[in-house]
Amino acid sequence: MSYKNIEFNIRQGLATLTLNRPDSLNSFTTEMHEEVRHAMTQVENDPSVRCLLLTGNGRGFCAGQDLNDRSVKPGTERRDLSESVEENYNPLIKRLANLPMPVICAVNGVAAGAGANLALACDMVFAAKSAKFIQVFCKIGLIPDSGGTYNLPRNIGTARAVGLALTGDAITAEQAEEWGMIWKAVDNDDLMDVALKQARHFTTQPTLGLSLIKKAIRASFDNDLNAQLQLESGFQKQAGFSDDYQEGVAAFLEKRNPAFTGK
Repeated sequence: MSYKNIEFNIRQGLATLTLNRPDSLNSFTTEMHEEVRHAMTQVENDPSVRCLLLTGNGRGFCAGQDLNDRSVKPGTERRDLSESVEENYNPLIKRLANLPMPVICAVNGVAAGAGANLALACDMVFAAKSAKFIQVFCKIGLIPDSGGTYNLPRNIGTARAVGLALTGDAITAEQAEEWGMIWKAVDNDDLMDVALKQARHFTTQPTLGLSLIKKAIRASFDNDLNAQLQLESGFQKQAGFSDDYQEGVAAFLEKRNPAFTGK
């Protein structure tokens, strides 16, 4: 597939997906969604991929939905917005959450609306100190979608999540780090170096074990203690039969660096 709205490549176990509509702050159109879906399918189907890095080109990470891609004018027939959410945004958020590898997001600029919640759906978020996160939905009479009402309160608590969603106030990258919304705020010029270093590190790690960590932590919000303990037991059984566990123990006993294959 020839991409017009994103850049995508896979090199040495790392898939990099860059939103590439900089003149529109990388806001989503139907065509851009199609391209992202195609790239995500490649990530899922390529056994060599052990980490996904998501970022944007230009001065913004993603401004959410491109409103120019929708015909919304006074007096015109009203659109069922759930169609776009269910066809485009919800599947993407689920794919990121369920991807059996770490997903890193490098937020290079403003992340607004669905763009902010796209970042929050990733496993580790690095943000340039000039970046801002904005739940802009309330400004046009909508609610946070793309997992915003799920991930935001889990990261920063109910009071702060409700406040940000009701006001649409911008929050800086440094404030986001302090509140636990993201992993780390870094100097603008260092963002991609820091994110790439972490992503490349993950391509050398026990990918199966990392994927089970993701699944276990996400499941913990819906489980009681007994159910979570049972889940941990089952996942530990699976991890214990992996090649990487055998290699990790051998490397520890032999006092050498492990050579994980991700299996």
